[in-house]
Amino acid sequence: MDGRPTNGGREPRIAIVGAGIGGLTLAIALRRRGIDATVYEQAPKLAEIGAAVALSANATRELERLGCLPGVEAASTEPTELIYRGWLDRERIAAFPVRNGRAYRDRFGAPYFGIHRADLQMVLGSTFGADGIHFGKRVSSVADGANGMRLDFEDGDSVEADLVVGADGVRSRVREHVAGRDVVRYSGTSAFRGIIPASSLPTLPDPQAIQFWMGPDAHLLHYAIGPDGKDVNFFAVVEGPAEWPDPQRWTIPVEKGESLAAFAGWDPAVVEMVGQEPFGLRWGLFTTRPLTRSHRGRAVILGDAAHAMLPHHGQGANTTIEDAVVLAELISRRGLTDLDRTLERFGALRRSRTRIIQRSAAATNDALHLTDDDDIAARNVRVGRFPVEFGWIHEFDALKSVQDDEERAGQALARQGAGGRGATSSGAGSRCAPVRPGSVPAAAPGG
Repeated sequence: MDGRPTNGGREPRIAIVGAGIGGLTLAIALRRRGIDATVYEQAPKLAEIGAAVALSANATRELERLGCLPGVEAASTEPTELIYRGWLDRERIAAFPVRNGRAYRDRFGAPYFGIHRADLQMVLGSTFGADGIHFGKRVSSVADGANGMRLDFEDGDSVEADLVVGADGVRSRVREHVAGRDVVRYSGTSAFRGIIPASSLPTLPDPQAIQFWMGPDAHLLHYAIGPDGKDVNFFAVVEGPAEWPDPQRWTIPVEKGESLAAFAGWDPAVVEMVGQEPFGLRWGLFTTRPLTRSHRGRAVILGDAAHAMLPHHGQGANTTIEDAVVLAELISRRGLTDLDRTLERFGALRRSRTRIIQRSAAATNDALHLTDDDDIAARNVRVGRFPVEFGWIHEFDALKSVQDDEERAGQALARQGAGGRGATSSGAGSRCAPVRPGSVPAAAPGG
């Protein structure tokens, strides 16, 4: 294809719901392929909430292809190392160079960065341009219309599109249309988080590293962010409460000092950091049920709307960027004429990988919170094999997964045309390593 698919002889109308990381990346990726899309965002302006995001090579290689990496790098910190520590002291259980010696870039072909979510969104937003984003557009309903998909907004406006992409997060209106009304699942764990100046952490060892502190029924992840690494983003995960008091809210207020209860007796650097939790809030950690189908008719979902996952591999934003690139490349190659087939391929290419990461991230929580000495010893051995155990997450190339899949499909058609019995392409475009049965998962960097 020439990169400009048509729909009945006219330019296709593509509506993206959500101007977060996934929606903006998709809009940029489509435009780079000569395809226009319109983004509808419920907020009055670009103002990403949340703390920070860790961008691994599977995402930064795509951001480089989209021309966004210089802006991202300018607003980021590249960690010196990945370090795993025990909870009682600062002894290193395992450590791997990241920025040091360019080890991570040389191994995975792209960098690893810590960046504030707002800074990442601003880079994406400025790359795409505000002219293609309609703000204050909260979707009230999604339905089949006379001339395509119909989006109704709470302000009374409505639009029709040949394709609607839901990049609108866990509580997605588009997901409701695709899969029915769903209930988010509380994981039984929660977190305290914050961004604090590195200068306020005098006892912290290796402040420029990404670090996991692992202990009984809790763990702490932290990494430096920003252009000079002067701030540290932390994410302290604890077991409980057993039930989340309000499923409609992600956070609940806590009393001062409550964040420290699970970390009593931990290394002073941990207590020092968690004790500065700035919000007085506890974040519930939620997931959604895996879907067997990510589209219905002319509506498709990506990112958290499709596969919300626990943050223990740091892959929520990264797999969302992968989704956006895969969908844009498929649309560029196949157009919207046989949209159902195109969206089926999108689901097939993405489902296996995201589902495995979802499952592994959930299991990782238990591994980080172990109390049994034998299990801890086995986990620590696996932590020491991080590049082998989890390299498949970081080395993945989303664009190449589509290119390889299309090449296989073309070869199969050629064999059929020559009278052969080649099978059509039906599996995922790229294989990823399975979770080994009976193994004790360990954590991959992120947050």
